[in-house]
Amino acid sequence: MRGMDVEMKSCIAINLKKDYIMIKIFEDAEQIKIITELTKKLPELKKLYKDEKTPIKIVGKVLKNKEIDEIQQLIKENIDVDVEFDMPKSLGLASITRTFKQEIAISETKFHRGSLRSGQRIEAEGSIVILGDVNSGAEVIASDNIVVLGNLRGLAHAGAKGNKNAIIAAGYLDTVQIRISNVVKEINRDEEPMHKQAYVYIDGEDIVIE
Repeated sequence: MRGMDVEMKSCIAINLKKDYIMIKIFEDAEQIKIITELTKKLPELKKLYKDEKTPIKIVGKVLKNKEIDEIQQLIKENIDVDVEFDMPKSLGLASITRTFKQEIAISETKFHRGSLRSGQRIEAEGSIVILGDVNSGAEVIASDNIVVLGNLRGLAHAGAKGNKNAIIAAGYLDTVQIRISNVVKEINRDEEPMHKQAYVYIDGEDIVIE
């Protein structure tokens, strides 16, 4: 049991491989704990380096772009080596699903099979997963999260009853407007390309698309 307690407290594991150093980040690790533990372990790791430039590979939990940047900056400040993240920077469908499941632990989820045509509207208490496309002129409204496995070209309004922690995820995001809670983001299609495998959330007072 004591061994298990130690494992639970740690959120990263460092392994020395033949050609690189691997840092594994555990799935349920929070960013603040990752940074804290890395900060503690980096001085020990730095002692392994002399004139060598052994690269560091980071695996495990799928991170958001800003989390990747934060970890990379921390390592670079301490050790001047190449840092590779063995994970997609833009979230793939499996990663979107995994993140979505984490976000909706206490949310009822409705599944809608098929695409929504122009003029169609679907509303859900809790979260909704659309197993198809949401075409231009269609609307999806949920009090919590919205996941569209196909193309999102219509209107999506997540967190419709004020939940600012709600997210929108889509296989392709090609719409002119998205809403989370009371925050609206207008998208100029001439200026912004279609977002492949998009993950949308509120950061501060703004909607962020990754």
